[in-house]
Amino acid sequence: MTSPIFYGEPAAVAAAVPGATFVLEGPEARHAVSVKRLAPGEDVDISDGAGLRLIGRVLAAAPARLEVEVLGKVDEPEPAGRFILVQALAKGDRDLQAVESAVELGVDEVIPWQADRSIVRWNADKAAKARAKWQGLAAAAAKQSRRARIPEVAEVAASRTLPGRLAGIGLVLVLHEEADAPLATVLAAAAERYGRGIAVVVGPEGGISPAELQTLREAGAVVVRLGPHVLRSSTAGPAALAVLAYELGRWDA
Repeated sequence: MTSPIFYGEPAAVAAAVPGATFVLEGPEARHAVSVKRLAPGEDVDISDGAGLRLIGRVLAAAPARLEVEVLGKVDEPEPAGRFILVQALAKGDRDLQAVESAVELGVDEVIPWQADRSIVRWNADKAAKARAKWQGLAAAAAKQSRRARIPEVAEVAASRTLPGRLAGIGLVLVLHEEADAPLATVLAAAAERYGRGIAVVVGPEGGISPAELQTLREAGAVVVRLGPHVLRSSTAGPAALAVLAYELGRWDA
């Protein structure tokens, strides 16, 4: 079984060396001790959230303090081809469900999307708080899945700015129920584009509007379908990411 992971202050994690004692304090320490009930002698990982992982063993545990013997240090490189989820804002926390599952499945970045048909709206006052909520959920999901990297939740994108935000990404896949091309077929024909990242675009409950679809196509996106069934906004992105992870060998590592 893999060791539980907690996130420490980046500079302190970077300065730690094997044989030294790392001290974790604050909310992460409280979670480790009070929720996970870690005790001396148990294995634990500490990360900076950006790929650096300390392999450790608990020396002492107090309510808001965890002392860890550093046994090793691993710098996990960022994947060559980043996975990006463009998730339309959706009602009933379905967008949050999508983010949580996507992080567990290996997404590297999430872009919230204020789509034309999104019922949920992030106005100027709400956007910062809502984005922080998504980022907190991403951190919790990364911890659950033992990831040394916490995916970034970017600023919300509007439909008019989304193509520009996706410029430079190797392959942009727009999930749509009326698409003719199956996802697996498109992947097989675009292998040379993986290295510059793959973005999966998921619309809201009412679907992606024809104007949005046309704009994304004109920007080079490929419209694809997952299968014969229509998936909810909370399900489509994670399902596509699972296919990508399998087809591109991420789960072979």
